Amino acid sequence: MTRDRTEFARVLRRRQTLAERTLWQAVRGKRLDGLKFRRQYGISHYFTDFACESLMLVVELDGAVHDEDDNQLNDHVRQQEIEAHGWAVMRFRNEEVMTSLHTVLDAIRAHAKLAGTVTPHPPVQLR
Repeated sequence: MTRDRTEFARVLRRRQTLAERTLWQAVRGKRLDGLKFRRQYGISHYFTDFACESLMLVVELDGAVHDEDDNQLNDHVRQQEIEAHGWAVMRFRNEEVMTSLHTVLDAIRAHAKLAGTVTPHPPVQLR
C-alpha cells in the first residue's frame, strides 16, 4: 500500500502545473527562510500540493477546475479533514503564484512568523 502511495505521489510530481513548478522553485531546498517544504505530501488519504511539517502548514494551489461546484465541495471536505489532523491550510490561485509570487511567499512568511518557527539565517558574506 505504501509503495502505491509513493508511486502516485511521484506521478503527481511529474504532472505538476506551471504554478506548482514555480512555487516549488521558490520554496525547495529550504529557500524560503530555511523552511523545509515537501511536494505531494500525504496526509490521511489525501495528497497536498505542498507541506511544511515544522509549521504543520499545507499550501494548496487552485486552478480554474476548483471553481466548479463539485470541486469546491470536495476541496472543503478535504480541507476540513486535513485541518482535523492539526494542519493549517493556505490556498492560493494559480494566477496569484504566476503574477504575484512575492505576495504568496510573503503570506507564507507571515504565517511562519505567527507560528514562531522561522529562524533567520545569517546574511551571506560575499568575498
